[in-house]
Amino acid sequence: MSTGETPSTSLRIGVNLLFCIPGDVGGSEQYLVRQLAGALEVQPDLDLTVFAGAVFVERYREVLAGAHLVTAPGDVGSRPRRIALESTWLYARTGGFDVVQHGGGTAPMPVQRPYVLTVHDLQYRTYPEYFGATKRRYFDLMIPRSARRAAVSTVPSEYVRRSMVRELGVDGERIVVVPHGYEPDLLVERTDPTELRRRFALGDGPVLVYPAMTAPHKNHVFLVELLETVWREPELRLVLIGGAGLAAEALDQAIAAASESTRSRIVRPGRVSDADRNGLIAMADALVFPSTYEGFGAPLIEAMALGTPVLCSNATCLPDIAGDAAVVRPLLAESWESGLDEVRGRRHELVAAGRERVAEYTSRRSGEALLTMYARLERELEEG
Repeated sequence: MSTGETPSTSLRIGVNLLFCIPGDVGGSEQYLVRQLAGALEVQPDLDLTVFAGAVFVERYREVLAGAHLVTAPGDVGSRPRRIALESTWLYARTGGFDVVQHGGGTAPMPVQRPYVLTVHDLQYRTYPEYFGATKRRYFDLMIPRSARRAAVSTVPSEYVRRSMVRELGVDGERIVVVPHGYEPDLLVERTDPTELRRRFALGDGPVLVYPAMTAPHKNHVFLVELLETVWREPELRLVLIGGAGLAAEALDQAIAAASESTRSRIVRPGRVSDADRNGLIAMADALVFPSTYEGFGAPLIEAMALGTPVLCSNATCLPDIAGDAAVVRPLLAESWESGLDEVRGRRHELVAAGRERVAEYTSRRSGEALLTMYARLERELEEG
């Protein structure tokens, strides 16, 4: 969107982030925090109240300093407890707001209306096998109902907007794309490459980095297979950053079954500091991203901002997010073999294209899109 005219709203806005447990909800945490921070940057007098758990409030007190942060009582890490709080404590405290945004893809029952619903993705429809039966039934009941009753739904990409229209029957005019935003200041601190090579035993050779929790759709095993078959450089190191998810055991088994040569070239530091993460991505030959499903794919943008080329799959939204600033390939070994060669051969071109592309994905741009949506909703409410 153009930034020529600064959007603004006089609505009193509440935001339900009770579901957002730092470190447990992946990219949706960054997505919501950065759009709210961006909105406050654009409109410092925004009347914004955020309802969240104690850990979230403590972590983001400074980042969201312009908002009123309200700490929910008790443990919001338990889904039944959180749902109960949303239906009682939250419902009672949001009656005086003009609109409430529910950030976790579902709106509680009962719910104050009108409300805005943020839907991060519909992965449960595409890959139901990745979800337990109880969670799947909950999503099947609550997400369509919540989306159809929302005054507006916001999504991170055009891919998710199309998915909602197709899968849920929601009017596309009631769905607004609020793109993910990265915060340049968060990428400034970077551990020195020499220190990273020493600490993680990376040697002197090329490094590839994949920052992702071991969820099934992240497809880590594909990278192990590439090391075993086509990425056979002895000095190459694949660094897998991120916490353990539902596919952690499958990854363990794939590594155990691989050759000793392959095992020796895989480095798994798990969760690392922001400085280490930034430093590892910045020093890499490429950020590799073989995911089979994404609502946005924020690491692509962060790598571009850090000056690192990207090699990613052609799944879901990734080609749209990558544009011409990355090498996009189907999930076939021979395609990724030549894809890595292309990344290396076009490094300077891809880095330049990436730095240009990230200008579209700052937290300020994300905040502008959010405010534009609220300004539109305000006009509609005034018109009745």
